[in-house]
Amino acid sequence: MSHEWRYCSVPGRLAHRPSLISSQMIPTPPRTLTIAGSDSGGGAGIQADLKTFSALGCFGMSAITAITAQNTLGVTGVHAIPADMVAAQIDAVASDLGVDAAKTGMLGTAAIVEAVAAAADRHGIRKLVVDPVMISTSGATLSDDATTQAMVRLLFPRALLVTPNLPEASYLLGRTIARRADMEQAAADLIAMGCPAVLLKGGHLEDDSAAGIAGGLDDLLMLKNGTVRVFTHPRVDTRNLHGTGCTLAAAIASQLARGDALEDAAGKALDYVAQAIAAGAGLRLGSGNGPLNHAFAPRALG
Repeated sequence: MSHEWRYCSVPGRLAHRPSLISSQMIPTPPRTLTIAGSDSGGGAGIQADLKTFSALGCFGMSAITAITAQNTLGVTGVHAIPADMVAAQIDAVASDLGVDAAKTGMLGTAAIVEAVAAAADRHGIRKLVVDPVMISTSGATLSDDATTQAMVRLLFPRALLVTPNLPEASYLLGRTIARRADMEQAAADLIAMGCPAVLLKGGHLEDDSAAGIAGGLDDLLMLKNGTVRVFTHPRVDTRNLHGTGCTLAAAIASQLARGDALEDAAGKALDYVAQAIAAGAGLRLGSGNGPLNHAFAPRALG
């Protein structure tokens, strides 16, 4: 039987009584896991993911793949966590707390990618969002060729969704993807590489006016069956965009954990990110690219 504590009249003492409510009556909240690097500046990586999970009413857990020294100006140091320790973190939370959905971010080494893929199989993690983090906003390289190849080979086929930005898609495909007209073919080519679905993020588009809305920003979702859906949001004039990709992948995982179908999860997550960007446009944190406002309208856990 569960118990509760209450204050009694004697200072410094607590009275204890059995609760009348059984713990079996309390529902399990959506459980989300982030497998990514830590951002000491708090704007991206594990920190952004956990803020997003909480804001969307999910219980967040983490498996840290790397420790980074970074702030709004850039990354100054990266220390990878041993692959067996990454696996141990996933095993610890999945075996006890359970995982309804997960997302990956910076993985760092091919060995970590292999450990994550094996853990996903071991614990039956099917709602997996893979954000193929390769280059930071400041231009720092966060993934080498061996890690990227392992990600394509092992994680893309296991993912429910892969969420590259245009520079990442360009790197993966070996050609420049910078215009709206190139996005659909790029998404199709990524699916041919093994992705079951791709959300190609348009934050780096050169021809925003092609969206049909002045200053508009397009994100293109393509499913393996060829279904294409384009989500358009207004572009916000702000420097505070650090952690946008991490936040989006975490938001999609949150909506999947809540039971949404993929298209609905992507749409709601993109709306959340657009609002977090707008709400954080006036924040003044650091001298460079600041964070979003993840907590603009937090949702209760459950």
